[in-house]
Amino acid sequence: MKPDRPETPPPADAAARRAVAPVICYPTAGLPPAPMALYRAARETLSPLAEIVVPPREARSFRVPVGHFFRIRSVEGPQVGDLNLWHAADLSERFYSGKTRALHGTHLSTGDRLWSAFPHLRPMATITRDTLDWYGFDAFGGAVHDVIGTRCDPYTHALLSQGGIYHHCCHSNLTRALAAATGLPLPEAEAHVHDVLNVFMCTGFTRDTGQYFMKASPVRPGDYLEFFAEIDLLGALSACPGGDCSAEHSTDRAACFPLVVEILRPAAGALAGWQPPAPSGYDRSHGS
Repeated sequence: MKPDRPETPPPADAAARRAVAPVICYPTAGLPPAPMALYRAARETLSPLAEIVVPPREARSFRVPVGHFFRIRSVEGPQVGDLNLWHAADLSERFYSGKTRALHGTHLSTGDRLWSAFPHLRPMATITRDTLDWYGFDAFGGAVHDVIGTRCDPYTHALLSQGGIYHHCCHSNLTRALAAATGLPLPEAEAHVHDVLNVFMCTGFTRDTGQYFMKASPVRPGDYLEFFAEIDLLGALSACPGGDCSAEHSTDRAACFPLVVEILRPAAGALAGWQPPAPSGYDRSHGS
């Protein structure tokens, strides 16, 4: 554990060092802008294509064709979900939460994009509607839809509970869902499960210790987070065993509710002129 107080006395210029202004690591002015006006117009033409119910403490997979939309919807009670995304034809191209966080910040909302892993690094999906965008950042520094948490998992659960076994952590739920969708054995499917977008989860960092915290999600039935599929997608969504994450993770004690994934098709011609994003143009020579 960290000591209660620093072991090293501050230098004479400590205040000056702390007062240095921060610089944004990845200024986003150079990013290709998402064509939000086109997406908003296409949204007005949407018709339902499929609906997938994700039971409490379970995960389900879904597929979204390129150029379609999908919504994750709260239907019965406050519930958070852990989202994984892959290229439907290539599991090695998967959602890269760390780079998404570096580009867009710790929490995502309308207009932000979910980027894929190296060497692809292109938008996989763009958020086109967020009914919780009113929440912003609260007095504790909490906000909704984070890309800072990893996912609840049985390994950390066993570590913190001195060997306790729990099979309905989001990591295991996503592993089972991907295995069912692809036919992969569980150990091979697990290798493709990755850090998530914590849909509807309200999180932040404590100001005194910098620890990751969660608090009761503000989501209510009828709320949804909507995405546009920039490429053909295979997704998996886990209805977290923490329910609204007001108290604890990885438990059967929390009240949990289902989530619904809706796949939506725009009208023919609604995306006229649009093209899927190309993979990164870097030549991968790495200076050799």
